Amino acid sequence: MIGYGLAAIGPGVGIGLIFAAYINGVARQPEAQGRLQSIAILGFALAEALAIIGIALAFVL
Repeated sequence: MIGYGLAAIGPGVGIGLIFAAYINGVARQPEAQGRLQSIAILGFALAEALAIIGIALAFVL
């Protein structure tokens, strides 16, 4: 479980960077919010999938 806790840092940082870039992009170009939002949500889902796979492996092993 300690290993999973350390491994969860990666997706956490990744999600933070995704939404920081989204907020920065919307602040620079508010008219592109719809396009940026869909890309940010897709990136969030992919980064969160890594954490979900990690916890599944922690329980399996």
